[in-house]
This record gives sequence, C-alpha cells and structure tokens, in this order.
Amino acid sequence: MLTRIQRRLTRTLRTLFTGHAEPLTLRAIPSISKEEVAEAREFFPLDKFFIFGHARSGTTLLARLVRVHPEVHCNWQAHFFTRPPLLAGLAQDERIEAWLARRSNRWNRGRDLTPVALRAMADYILERDARREGAKVVGDKSPNVLTNGEAVKHMHSIYPDSKLIYIVRDGRDTLISHRFQNFIDGPQFLPPEDLRIRDDFARNPDPYFTGQKSLFTSKAFERMASGWVKNIEETDGKGKELYGEQYLSLRYEDLLNDPFDEISKVWAFLAVDPQGQQEAVSAEMSSNPDAAWQKEKAGELVANLEKGKRGSWRDLFTVQDKQRFKATAGQTLIDWGYEQDMEW
Repeated sequence: MLTRIQRRLTRTLRTLFTGHAEPLTLRAIPSISKEEVAEAREFFPLDKFFIFGHARSGTTLLARLVRVHPEVHCNWQAHFFTRPPLLAGLAQDERIEAWLARRSNRWNRGRDLTPVALRAMADYILERDARREGAKVVGDKSPNVLTNGEAVKHMHSIYPDSKLIYIVRDGRDTLISHRFQNFIDGPQFLPPEDLRIRDDFARNPDPYFTGQKSLFTSKAFERMASGWVKNIEETDGKGKELYGEQYLSLRYEDLLNDPFDEISKVWAFLAVDPQGQQEAVSAEMSSNPDAAWQKEKAGELVANLEKGKRGSWRDLFTVQDKQRFKATAGQTLIDWGYEQDMEW
C-alpha cells in the first residue's frame, strides 16, 4: 500500500513539474544525411554557426561582438541542443514519430523525416531575422553547461555542415561569476546554507575579500568545479572529433585583452572580412547592457563588486578553495594555459 502511494506521489510530482506522467526518454532520431543537408540548404542557404560555453564564460560578450559585423547575425539562446527539452524533444510524441517515420508515406521516401523537419524548423528560426538584416552568416549562442558534450552530438546530427565556436574562461573566475549569478538571479532556489552566505556577503563582504570566509559550501564548490572540467573536456573533445576544422576554441581572457584581434579570428573562421570594424568593436566593448538590470535585481551584491578592481578568484578564493580547485581542476587550468604548474 505504501509503495503504491509513493508511486502515485512520484507521478503527481513529475506531472506537476514536467507536464508528463512518465519520465521522458528521448527516442533515437537518425542523423540528417548529406543529401538532406543539400536539400535543406536550397531552402535555407545561409551558413550557420553555434556558440557554446560554460555558463558565465563569455558567451554573451562573444555573441555581442560577433554580430557587430554587418554580415553576421547571432541569435540569443535558442537552446536547440543545450537545454532540455531540446529541439529533438519536439519529435518525441508517438503520434509525431508515426507520422514522420511511417514507411507507407510516399512523401518521406521511406525514411524517418524527423531530422529534416527539425532542421527546417531551426533554420527558419535562425534565418528569420538574419535575412531581414541582410546577413550572410547566422548563428546562435547557447551555454551548454547542462548538456556538455551531448550538445555537440545533438548539434552534429542536425547540423553537420555548420561551425562550432567554443569559448573557455578560467574556471576559478567562472565559479565566482556563476556563484554571483545564482545569488542574483535565483536566491529563491538556493539551499538554506547558500542563502545564508549570500545574505552575509551582502551585509559585510570584507571577510570574504580577506580570505576568512568562503562563498561556497563544500558541496557547491565540488559540483561547480567538476562541472567546469566536464564541460571543457567533453565539449572540446567532441568538437574536435566531430567538426575538425569547422571547430574553433578561444579564451575569454584573450577576447578581453585584445577584442578586435580575437573577434577578427572568429570572423575569418566564419569567412567574413573584419576590415573596417575596429571602431564598432571598441564601441561595443565600452558598453555594459546588463549594468542597470544587475543593479535593480541585486544592488547590495553588485555594489560590493567593484568592476575591474575586485571580484576575481584572487580576491575571493580562500586557501581551502584553492586546494580544492587544484585537486579537481588543476590539470585543466594547465592544459588551457592558465597556469604552468600547481604552485599558485
């Protein structure tokens, strides 16, 4: 009797939060074929690219800069491949599967037409605004922190002909920035101890800037550090494996240090000429579209982070934070040129 009640309660909660009584398992959708790609490009001819990266790794800045070029348009967070239910989730209903994959259909040529239908939908969303603006290349930026390497595989099954751009940021600063994003955007979702840290920092940040207190619980720190490593290893690995020369990675810090040089490399990768765009890049770098929103959302927190003066991991990591990060992600820092050894 108790087991039956537990099952009913589980189904009720699942239905409440997901809209489905049973857990969703995505059906296997075949990859789009070369012939189908060629056909799709007859209707939607613009070259496509996708920007991935861990949350708080500079995907927004990269998208803002790449779209400065008049021939490039970049959409914001369609999450085709990076956040459930995903683009493929649109084809999970059994009735849709039956319609698209039914072998008796003549119009699908005896093959599951799902990848073509998904491609057409995504192409329309991507090109709709881009064509109005006269762009020749169109993309989307969506952080892939939830799906990591799976995002690359999902993307390749629908867009094997597109380009993938992956931006990496020093994981220590990524953790700090992501932590404050959680403090600002979703304090209502924080566990009690995390909420206590948030409120304590807002009241008196000094002990955090002097290394006496950590912004993280042990559980949150380990989850975030290992998540950063997983995102890099899986995304970079699958990007190289599946896309080869159609894959480009860059570091957020290099983009900050020399914006025009770095974004010129990205534009060259997208086959557009960067000439004459330096002034526009400088103007974009001098703006901060999120400043007013951040101040309104969490003024007491933002006021404690003097932009460009303090707020990096060097200011906010405790000795224990450093040791824990070395143990989990130290080698990844070395691999990406952030450190030469573990002596930091």
